[in-house]
Amino acid sequence: MLLTAIDPFMQEFERQFDRLSRQFLGHVDGEVMPMDGIRRDDEVVLRFDVPGIDPDSIEVTVDRGVLSVSARREEEYKGDERPFVRERMMGTFTRRVYLPEHLDADNIEAAYSNGVLAVRIPVLEKARPRRIEIKRAKERKSITA
Repeated sequence: MLLTAIDPFMQEFERQFDRLSRQFLGHVDGEVMPMDGIRRDDEVVLRFDVPGIDPDSIEVTVDRGVLSVSARREEEYKGDERPFVRERMMGTFTRRVYLPEHLDADNIEAAYSNGVLAVRIPVLEKARPRRIEIKRAKERKSITA
């Protein structure tokens, strides 16, 4: 028999993430702003690749349970410069992620380092894993007749 751990929180997170990816982005492969999500006991960490982006152009907002990450990449050319190959995407990129009610949207933190934006979202205390005490039934004394 094969036993697997089922984490309803992660199943719902992945389901909503997939739904929103298709709705807002049209596809998941070849993303302009790829993301990794990590679930820990007390937090969720989302890491967004934003290479070549000025950190001052990055904006992280949360509104009605939706986390939005926007970033802008621009490149200006001097008067005598003309690009002959342009494969890097320019403009504003936005990624939206639905936040389940188990996350504390009021205490989100974000940090940028080496082209990666890390967004830390605490898990509410009531949704954190905890150990349940097992109570033992009182032993009955047998009566002999």
